[in-house]
Amino acid sequence: MAVTIQDIANKVGMSIATVSRVLNQDPNLSVTEKTREKIYEAADQLGYKKKAFKHSLKKIAFMYWFTAQEELEDVYFQEIREGIHEQAEARSINLKLYTIEDGVEAVDPATEGILAIGRFTKGELDHLYQIAPNVVFIDTSPDEERFDSVKPNLSHIIERMVEFYVDNDHTSVGFIGGDDFDIDRDMRLPDIRETSFRLYADRFNVLEESAIFIGNRFSVEQGYKLMQQAINELGDNLPSAFCIASDTLAVGCLQALNERGFDLPSRVSLFSINDSHVSKYVSPPLTTYRIHTNVLCETAMDLMMERLVDKRTIAKTVYISSTPVFRKSTIERVERLEQGATL
Repeated sequence: MAVTIQDIANKVGMSIATVSRVLNQDPNLSVTEKTREKIYEAADQLGYKKKAFKHSLKKIAFMYWFTAQEELEDVYFQEIREGIHEQAEARSINLKLYTIEDGVEAVDPATEGILAIGRFTKGELDHLYQIAPNVVFIDTSPDEERFDSVKPNLSHIIERMVEFYVDNDHTSVGFIGGDDFDIDRDMRLPDIRETSFRLYADRFNVLEESAIFIGNRFSVEQGYKLMQQAINELGDNLPSAFCIASDTLAVGCLQALNERGFDLPSRVSLFSINDSHVSKYVSPPLTTYRIHTNVLCETAMDLMMERLVDKRTIAKTVYISSTPVFRKSTIERVERLEQGATL
């Protein structure tokens, strides 16, 4: 038999009108948080429209730790921000956005869970953990013992890129990327894509240290400058293929190569990461790995619900697979990859 609002009202000893307005999240209703929680818990216990409302009492902070310039340079972060808001709306979650300008001190002490993306100092991480130990990071994993995280498997993506080039008879493969950054020690560190490239390029015997170019930003301008540097320094020894750490860098690389009159992809092939909207419209269109941001966001919210609803306390790190999208920036002999395209 279906559970009714009357059943819930009887269980909590309140009027049908109050219970109905709470379950429908009436913004004009003035009741205490304790009353709301009592009604939600009773409805949950009785099995009333469980999927529709059971998480709406959860207060979750979304720490979006990027500047407007950083978001402008890489639409990947914008896609994550939009995806998290869509997940919250679909699940009726009470989500509050905090930006780097707000600071961690602005987070509501009543927050029950925290979703975060960006770079945080150790002090900021400790502060967030004190507010709510239920923390899920997206795209990074700053402390795998305390916090959940979900991210693309960038190391494996780079491995598959290098393997693709080797299978397509390239004997020299370059890399263009950006640094990671240790915000506590104020120092730059190798990014996982760079370290992975060195590992796999060496394994496949195509590593050329002189063909690795690293900048301090993942922007179109930076990609343009790094490819110009590669052309100027290497001349006729410019590799026949490059692994590029992101689509934004790759767009700049294409601009530089086109300006200097290189025949793409017969002279130089490019393979990048993200599959941003612009990747299909540049010349030539980019071959790239699609990062499924919708799945990243969905998984992040699933991890949060496991902590808040199922009371899981052991931290998880989840890797999301990615899919190669072949376009005209590479010369293709891709039968094997097409048969097993997902990482």
